Amino acid sequence: MARGASTAPPTPAEDELRPAIIELVDDASFEISARDPLAGEALRDVASAGSTVYIAFAPTDTHHGILAAAVRLKHAGFAPVPHIAARTLASFTQLNDYLARMAGEAGIDQALVIAGDVERPVGPFATSLDLLTTGLFEKHGIRHIAIAGYPEGHPRVSRAHLDVALLDKCRTIRERGLVPSVLTQFGFEAAPIIAWLRALRAAHPDIPVRIGLAGPASIATLAKFAVRCGVGNSLRALTRGHAAVARLLVEADPAALVATLAAADRGLGIAGLHFFTFGGVRRTSAWIAMVRGGAFDCMDGAGFRLRR
Repeated sequence: MARGASTAPPTPAEDELRPAIIELVDDASFEISARDPLAGEALRDVASAGSTVYIAFAPTDTHHGILAAAVRLKHAGFAPVPHIAARTLASFTQLNDYLARMAGEAGIDQALVIAGDVERPVGPFATSLDLLTTGLFEKHGIRHIAIAGYPEGHPRVSRAHLDVALLDKCRTIRERGLVPSVLTQFGFEAAPIIAWLRALRAAHPDIPVRIGLAGPASIATLAKFAVRCGVGNSLRALTRGHAAVARLLVEADPAALVATLAAADRGLGIAGLHFFTFGGVRRTSAWIAMVRGGAFDCMDGAGFRLRR
Protein backbone atom coordinates (compact mmCIF):
# COMPACT_ATOMS: atom_id res chain seq x y z
CA MET A 1 0.00 0.00 0.00
CA ALA A 2 1.27 3.46 -0.87
CA ARG A 3 2.63 5.54 2.00
CA GLY A 4 -0.08 7.70 3.49
CA ALA A 5 -2.89 5.48 2.19
CA SER A 6 -5.77 4.91 4.57
CA THR A 7 -6.10 1.42 6.06
CA ALA A 8 -9.72 1.95 7.13
CA PRO A 9 -12.49 0.67 4.85
CA PRO A 10 -14.14 3.38 2.76
CA THR A 11 -17.26 4.97 4.19
CA PRO A 12 -20.50 5.04 2.15
CA ALA A 13 -19.90 8.76 1.54
CA GLU A 14 -16.42 8.00 0.19
CA ASP A 15 -17.83 5.22 -1.99
CA GLU A 16 -19.98 7.86 -3.69
CA LEU A 17 -17.50 10.74 -3.67
CA ARG A 18 -14.41 8.96 -5.01
CA PRO A 19 -15.88 8.01 -8.42
CA ALA A 20 -17.52 11.45 -8.68
CA ILE A 21 -14.13 13.14 -8.17
CA ILE A 22 -12.42 10.90 -10.71
CA GLU A 23 -15.18 11.47 -13.27
CA LEU A 24 -15.03 15.24 -12.82
CA VAL A 25 -11.26 15.37 -13.29
CA ASP A 26 -11.04 12.69 -15.98
CA ASP A 27 -11.57 14.96 -18.99
CA ALA A 28 -9.91 18.04 -17.53
CA SER A 29 -8.36 20.59 -19.84
CA PHE A 30 -5.56 22.95 -18.92
CA GLU A 31 -3.91 26.13 -20.08
CA ILE A 32 -0.39 26.68 -21.38
CA SER A 33 1.62 29.65 -22.58
CA ALA A 34 2.72 29.61 -26.20
CA ARG A 35 6.25 30.35 -24.95
CA ASP A 36 6.33 27.47 -22.48
CA PRO A 37 9.03 24.92 -23.46
CA LEU A 38 6.39 22.23 -22.96
CA ALA A 39 4.08 23.69 -25.63
CA GLY A 40 4.77 20.99 -28.20
CA GLU A 41 6.26 17.50 -28.35
CA ALA A 42 7.73 17.85 -24.85
CA LEU A 43 4.21 17.95 -23.39
CA ARG A 44 3.84 14.24 -24.20
CA ASP A 45 6.23 13.53 -21.31
CA VAL A 46 3.90 15.08 -18.73
CA ALA A 47 0.33 15.02 -20.08
CA SER A 48 -1.96 12.42 -21.63
CA ALA A 49 -2.10 12.38 -25.42
CA GLY A 50 -5.36 13.79 -26.72
CA SER A 51 -5.73 16.24 -23.82
CA THR A 52 -7.44 19.52 -24.59
CA VAL A 53 -4.90 22.32 -24.20
CA TYR A 54 -5.94 25.98 -24.24
CA ILE A 55 -3.27 28.38 -25.47
CA ALA A 56 -3.34 31.61 -23.49
CA PHE A 57 -2.89 34.97 -25.20
CA ALA A 58 -0.83 37.17 -22.88
CA PRO A 59 -0.27 40.88 -23.63
CA THR A 60 3.29 40.10 -24.77
CA ASP A 61 2.26 37.25 -27.12
CA THR A 62 1.92 37.48 -30.89
CA HIS A 63 -0.58 35.82 -33.21
CA HIS A 64 2.29 34.10 -34.98
CA GLY A 65 3.49 32.65 -31.67
CA ILE A 66 0.03 31.35 -30.75
CA LEU A 67 -0.38 29.78 -34.19
CA ALA A 68 3.05 28.13 -34.02
CA ALA A 69 2.24 26.66 -30.59
CA ALA A 70 -1.11 25.36 -31.86
CA VAL A 71 0.62 23.63 -34.78
CA ARG A 72 3.21 22.04 -32.48
CA LEU A 73 0.59 20.82 -30.03
CA LYS A 74 -1.58 19.39 -32.80
CA HIS A 75 1.36 17.51 -34.28
CA ALA A 76 2.18 16.17 -30.81
CA GLY A 77 -1.28 14.62 -30.53
CA PHE A 78 -3.09 17.19 -28.39
CA ALA A 79 -6.27 19.17 -29.05
CA PRO A 80 -5.22 22.83 -29.07
CA VAL A 81 -7.77 25.54 -28.30
CA PRO A 82 -6.38 29.02 -28.99
CA HIS A 83 -7.59 32.12 -27.21
CA ILE A 84 -8.91 34.50 -29.88
CA ALA A 85 -8.69 37.95 -28.29
CA ALA A 86 -10.81 40.62 -29.97
CA ARG A 87 -8.82 43.67 -28.90
CA THR A 88 -5.54 42.32 -30.27
CA LEU A 89 -6.77 42.08 -33.87
CA ALA A 90 -6.07 44.99 -36.20
CA SER A 91 -8.61 44.26 -38.93
CA PHE A 92 -11.24 41.95 -40.42
CA THR A 93 -8.59 40.73 -42.85
CA GLN A 94 -6.19 39.82 -40.06
CA LEU A 95 -8.91 37.83 -38.29
CA ASN A 96 -9.83 36.06 -41.52
CA ASP A 97 -6.23 35.11 -42.27
CA TYR A 98 -5.56 34.06 -38.68
CA LEU A 99 -8.57 31.74 -38.49
CA ALA A 100 -7.81 30.33 -41.93
CA ARG A 101 -4.29 29.40 -40.83
CA MET A 102 -5.48 28.06 -37.47
CA ALA A 103 -7.93 25.76 -39.22
CA GLY A 104 -5.65 24.86 -42.11
CA GLU A 105 -2.28 24.48 -40.37
CA ALA A 106 -3.26 23.53 -36.81
CA GLY A 107 -6.51 21.73 -37.68
CA ILE A 108 -8.50 23.43 -34.95
CA ASP A 109 -12.28 23.33 -34.85
CA GLN A 110 -12.70 25.04 -31.48
CA ALA A 111 -11.59 28.32 -29.92
CA LEU A 112 -12.01 30.40 -26.78
CA VAL A 113 -13.29 33.81 -27.89
CA ILE A 114 -12.57 36.63 -25.45
CA ALA A 115 -12.29 40.41 -25.44
CA GLY A 116 -8.68 40.34 -24.25
CA ASP A 117 -6.76 42.30 -21.64
CA VAL A 118 -5.66 45.15 -23.93
CA GLU A 119 -6.91 48.50 -22.61
CA ARG A 120 -7.60 49.94 -26.08
CA PRO A 121 -8.53 47.80 -29.10
CA VAL A 122 -5.90 47.93 -31.82
CA GLY A 123 -8.59 47.50 -34.48
CA PRO A 124 -12.37 47.40 -34.98
CA PHE A 125 -13.12 44.65 -32.43
CA ALA A 126 -13.77 45.66 -28.81
CA THR A 127 -15.71 42.63 -27.58
CA SER A 128 -15.94 38.93 -28.22
CA LEU A 129 -19.43 39.47 -29.65
CA ASP A 130 -17.85 41.68 -32.32
CA LEU A 131 -15.84 38.65 -33.46
CA LEU A 132 -18.75 36.24 -33.33
CA THR A 133 -20.87 38.33 -35.71
CA THR A 134 -18.22 38.43 -38.46
CA GLY A 135 -19.21 35.01 -39.83
CA LEU A 136 -15.55 34.01 -40.04
CA PHE A 137 -15.63 31.19 -37.50
CA GLU A 138 -18.26 29.24 -39.41
CA LYS A 139 -16.53 30.11 -42.68
CA HIS A 140 -13.38 28.33 -41.53
CA GLY A 141 -15.10 25.38 -39.87
CA ILE A 142 -14.41 26.43 -36.28
CA ARG A 143 -17.68 25.08 -34.91
CA HIS A 144 -17.09 24.90 -31.17
CA ILE A 145 -16.92 28.30 -29.51
CA ALA A 146 -16.14 28.71 -25.82
CA ILE A 147 -16.80 32.02 -24.10
CA ALA A 148 -15.77 33.25 -20.67
CA GLY A 149 -17.93 33.05 -17.54
CA TYR A 150 -17.31 34.97 -14.31
CA PRO A 151 -18.83 33.38 -11.19
CA GLU A 152 -17.18 36.00 -8.95
CA GLY A 153 -17.74 38.91 -11.30
CA HIS A 154 -15.28 41.00 -13.29
CA PRO A 155 -13.20 43.88 -11.92
CA ARG A 156 -14.25 46.24 -14.72
CA VAL A 157 -17.69 44.99 -15.80
CA SER A 158 -20.96 44.93 -13.83
CA ARG A 159 -22.71 41.66 -13.00
CA ALA A 160 -25.83 42.73 -14.93
CA HIS A 161 -23.78 43.45 -18.06
CA LEU A 162 -21.90 40.16 -17.73
CA ASP A 163 -25.13 38.16 -17.49
CA VAL A 164 -26.72 39.86 -20.51
CA ALA A 165 -23.55 39.58 -22.59
CA LEU A 166 -23.17 35.87 -21.88
CA LEU A 167 -26.72 35.13 -23.00
CA ASP A 168 -26.31 37.32 -26.10
CA LYS A 169 -23.14 35.49 -27.08
CA CYS A 170 -24.66 32.04 -26.56
CA ARG A 171 -27.67 33.02 -28.69
CA THR A 172 -25.46 34.46 -31.43
CA ILE A 173 -23.27 31.36 -31.54
CA ARG A 174 -26.30 29.09 -31.90
CA GLU A 175 -27.95 31.28 -34.52
CA ARG A 176 -24.84 30.83 -36.65
CA GLY A 177 -25.03 27.05 -36.45
CA LEU A 178 -22.13 26.79 -34.01
CA VAL A 179 -21.86 25.06 -30.64
CA PRO A 180 -21.45 27.27 -27.56
CA SER A 181 -19.80 26.41 -24.26
CA VAL A 182 -18.64 28.39 -21.26
CA LEU A 183 -15.28 28.31 -19.51
CA THR A 184 -15.20 30.11 -16.17
CA GLN A 185 -12.59 32.29 -14.56
CA PHE A 186 -10.80 30.46 -11.75
CA GLY A 187 -11.89 30.80 -8.15
CA PHE A 188 -11.16 29.27 -4.77
CA GLU A 189 -14.60 28.91 -3.17
CA ALA A 190 -17.41 26.63 -4.24
CA ALA A 191 -20.36 28.74 -3.09
CA PRO A 192 -20.14 31.53 -5.72
CA ILE A 193 -19.41 28.99 -8.46
CA ILE A 194 -22.43 26.84 -7.57
CA ALA A 195 -24.74 29.87 -7.19
CA TRP A 196 -23.64 31.27 -10.55
CA LEU A 197 -24.05 27.90 -12.26
CA ARG A 198 -27.54 27.39 -10.85
CA ALA A 199 -28.57 30.82 -12.17
CA LEU A 200 -27.16 29.98 -15.59
CA ARG A 201 -28.95 26.64 -15.62
CA ALA A 202 -32.27 28.40 -15.02
CA ALA A 203 -31.86 30.20 -18.37
CA HIS A 204 -29.74 27.69 -20.30
CA PRO A 205 -29.96 24.16 -18.91
CA ASP A 206 -27.97 22.60 -21.72
CA ILE A 207 -24.92 24.81 -22.34
CA PRO A 208 -21.72 22.89 -21.45
CA VAL A 209 -19.72 24.61 -18.73
CA ARG A 210 -16.12 23.93 -17.76
CA ILE A 211 -15.28 25.20 -14.31
CA GLY A 212 -11.95 27.00 -14.11
CA LEU A 213 -9.68 26.16 -11.19
CA ALA A 214 -6.19 27.15 -10.18
CA GLY A 215 -3.71 24.30 -10.43
CA PRO A 216 -1.31 23.53 -7.56
CA ALA A 217 0.86 26.56 -6.76
CA SER A 218 2.18 28.60 -3.87
CA ILE A 219 -0.31 30.91 -2.24
CA ALA A 220 1.95 33.84 -3.16
CA THR A 221 1.63 32.91 -6.85
CA LEU A 222 -2.10 32.38 -6.59
CA ALA A 223 -2.55 35.71 -4.80
CA LYS A 224 -0.75 37.58 -7.57
CA PHE A 225 -2.95 36.18 -10.32
CA ALA A 226 -6.14 36.30 -8.23
CA VAL A 227 -5.84 40.04 -7.60
CA ARG A 228 -5.01 40.64 -11.27
CA CYS A 229 -8.06 38.66 -12.40
CA GLY A 230 -10.50 40.11 -9.88
CA VAL A 231 -11.00 37.04 -7.68
CA GLY A 232 -8.86 38.17 -4.76
CA ASN A 233 -11.73 38.06 -2.27
CA SER A 234 -11.97 34.28 -2.43
CA LEU A 235 -8.31 33.88 -1.46
CA ARG A 236 -9.46 33.65 2.15
CA ALA A 237 -10.52 30.07 1.38
CA LEU A 238 -6.84 29.18 0.88
CA THR A 239 -5.29 31.09 3.75
CA ARG A 240 -7.43 29.81 6.60
CA GLY A 241 -5.35 28.03 9.23
CA HIS A 242 -1.97 29.48 8.19
CA ALA A 243 0.03 32.15 9.95
CA ALA A 244 0.22 35.45 8.07
CA VAL A 245 3.87 35.03 7.06
CA ALA A 246 4.02 31.27 6.62
CA ARG A 247 0.92 31.12 4.45
CA LEU A 248 2.73 32.78 1.53
CA LEU A 249 5.05 29.77 1.31
CA VAL A 250 2.31 27.17 1.51
CA GLU A 251 1.44 25.31 -1.67
CA ALA A 252 -2.28 25.05 -2.24
CA ASP A 253 -4.06 22.58 -4.47
CA PRO A 254 -7.72 22.50 -5.56
CA ALA A 255 -8.62 19.23 -3.83
CA ALA A 256 -11.18 20.65 -1.39
CA LEU A 257 -12.89 22.67 -4.12
CA VAL A 258 -12.94 19.72 -6.54
CA ALA A 259 -14.48 17.48 -3.89
CA THR A 260 -17.18 20.04 -3.09
CA LEU A 261 -18.04 20.48 -6.78
CA ALA A 262 -18.11 16.72 -7.31
CA ALA A 263 -20.49 16.27 -4.39
CA ALA A 264 -22.75 19.10 -5.61
CA ASP A 265 -22.75 18.28 -9.32
CA ARG A 266 -26.15 16.60 -9.48
CA GLY A 267 -28.28 18.85 -11.66
CA LEU A 268 -25.50 21.40 -12.21
CA GLY A 269 -24.31 19.74 -15.39
CA ILE A 270 -20.61 20.50 -15.04
CA ALA A 271 -19.05 19.39 -18.33
CA GLY A 272 -15.56 19.20 -16.87
CA LEU A 273 -12.79 21.13 -15.19
CA HIS A 274 -10.21 23.50 -16.64
CA PHE A 275 -6.94 24.22 -14.87
CA PHE A 276 -5.10 27.52 -14.99
CA THR A 277 -1.48 26.47 -14.50
CA PHE A 278 0.32 29.82 -14.01
CA GLY A 279 3.43 28.34 -15.61
CA GLY A 280 3.25 25.13 -13.56
CA VAL A 281 2.10 22.81 -16.34
CA ARG A 282 4.22 19.90 -15.17
CA ARG A 283 2.94 20.16 -11.59
CA THR A 284 -0.70 20.51 -12.65
CA SER A 285 -0.46 17.61 -15.10
CA ALA A 286 1.00 15.35 -12.40
CA TRP A 287 -1.82 16.32 -10.03
CA ILE A 288 -4.47 15.54 -12.66
CA ALA A 289 -2.85 12.18 -13.45
CA MET A 290 -2.83 11.11 -9.79
CA VAL A 291 -6.49 12.00 -9.31
CA ARG A 292 -7.48 10.24 -12.54
CA GLY A 293 -5.66 7.16 -11.29
CA GLY A 294 -7.45 7.26 -7.94
CA ALA A 295 -4.23 7.87 -5.98
CA PHE A 296 -5.91 9.88 -3.25
CA ASP A 297 -7.67 9.44 0.07
CA CYS A 298 -10.93 11.19 0.93
CA MET A 299 -10.98 13.08 4.22
CA ASP A 300 -13.93 14.10 6.34
CA GLY A 301 -14.73 17.74 5.74
CA ALA A 302 -11.50 18.49 3.88
CA GLY A 303 -11.83 17.10 0.38
CA PHE A 304 -9.10 14.62 -0.39
CA ARG A 305 -5.34 14.24 -0.21
CA LEU A 306 -3.01 12.83 -2.82
CA ARG A 307 -0.93 9.82 -1.83
CA ARG A 308 2.74 10.70 -1.79
